[in-house]
Amino acid sequence: MPMSSVLRLLQTVCLAAGASFTPQLVTATDALPPELEKLKVALEKYKDPVVAVRDGYFSTLGCVKYASGTMGVHFLNPALIGPEPDPMKPTLLLYEPVGDKLELVAVEWLIPLATGVKPKPELFGHPFDGPMEGHEPLLPAALHHYDLHAWIFKPNPMGVFHPVNPNVKCPEGPYTLLEEPPKTVPHPSE
Repeated sequence: MPMSSVLRLLQTVCLAAGASFTPQLVTATDALPPELEKLKVALEKYKDPVVAVRDGYFSTLGCVKYASGTMGVHFLNPALIGPEPDPMKPTLLLYEPVGDKLELVAVEWLIPLATGVKPKPELFGHPFDGPMEGHEPLLPAALHHYDLHAWIFKPNPMGVFHPVNPNVKCPEGPYTLLEEPPKTVPHPSE
């Protein structure tokens, strides 16, 4: 068999194998699952970041980005930190700076190991990422935690629960922080 035929056959096999192992993602053209649509409707008021602040969400100031995508500006509600996530009350709201405004793009649940969380948390049938170190410089590395992102206000081509979104941008400046992915750590019961 000529080499060009072998290469075409190998390419076809690789493409077919890749297609069969493609994860199911909620993409920019898909509707959100009903439970995430319900969450989105409940959080619409936080499109205004001032309303978020009045309800106990405080800005962490920096716009977080990674080489593979961006998270945005995190607004944390410390009163919502605990060992069990509430699906209707995310710990963090994520905003994208657009011009002179902040646009709500995603939500995040953060569960520090110090809360006594036992099994790996899960929401909406999706396991949390981690445990991992804190995201320096905004979270100290010693803050070991689990987290889960949900891109319910801005579609994410990498998937609704992916930690970063390549379509979110941070402006250039001193409060845009290029971070490295945090190191994973063992859960204390492991």
